[in-house]
Parts: sequence; structure tokens; C-alpha cells
Amino acid sequence: MNIKLVVVGKTDENYLNHGIGIYLKRLTRYVSFEIVELPNVKDAKNLSPAVLKDKEADMILKHASKADRIVLFDEKGTEYGSVEFADYLQMQMNQGIKTLVFVVGGAYGFSEKVYRQAHHKIAVSRMTFSHQMVRLLIVEQIYRAFTILKSEPYHKV
Repeated sequence: MNIKLVVVGKTDENYLNHGIGIYLKRLTRYVSFEIVELPNVKDAKNLSPAVLKDKEADMILKHASKADRIVLFDEKGTEYGSVEFADYLQMQMNQGIKTLVFVVGGAYGFSEKVYRQAHHKIAVSRMTFSHQMVRLLIVEQIYRAFTILKSEPYHKV
């Protein structure tokens, strides 16, 4: 299985990029993983949230094919513990999903276009995190899930 994390905007903070890099390197032992950073929409400050979400949707959907499983990180999504998330990933692999596309939207969330294409929504937490910080949390949890599935000692029960 391939995993793609599509995110709107760049990660500006060096400490977050460093942390993401650590987990990306570790993930190569388990899965083909890539992060696709989409550029911020030009003149976003002058657009309504609805128009901005539609423009982001067009960019997001270009990075997923009809055969891909699209999973949105959304505050109204299903909350998983780490072991449950590992089980979710295992289920995707068992179903023969070739590419799992996780998506982190912009500051206003997703347009209806993206919601209609999505197969599932996952909430990272009931707490709110910056869009840049949540990327590190997601990459770490994907790494943790694979160590759980391989019964490796990273995850402590």
C-alpha cells in the first residue's frame, strides 16, 4: 500500500519540519509514504471562505484518483486511539487499497466537493491544533500504527 498525505500550505516552522522528517525516514521501513504540500491559494485574504475552500478542493482532488481511498482529517470525524487507528490501517491493507490519501485541509476545512469524494473522516483530537502542527501528529501516528502492527516496542500499552 502507498500512503499520501496531502496538505494545504507549507510547514514554515523548522522544528516541525525536523520532526516530520524523522518520522518520514522511519516510515520508509514499512510503507511508501509521501507528503504533497499544496501552495496556498493566491489572494486568499480577499476570498470568501466558500470560494477559498472550492479553490483548495480543486488542488486537493488533483492528487487522488478514483481508485484511491480518500480520508479527511476533520474535526467531525471518527476518533481513534492509536491501536484502533493501527487496526484501521490494517483493514485498508486487507481490502487491497493501493493508495490511501489522507488530507489536511486549509483553515476553513473542506468544500462539499471534497466531502463528496471522501471515503472516511478521522478526527485527530477534540482539541484544536495548527494546520502545521497536526501534520507532525499525523505522521507520528502513522508510524506508531505500523510499529503496533509489527508488534515493535515503540508503542507502550
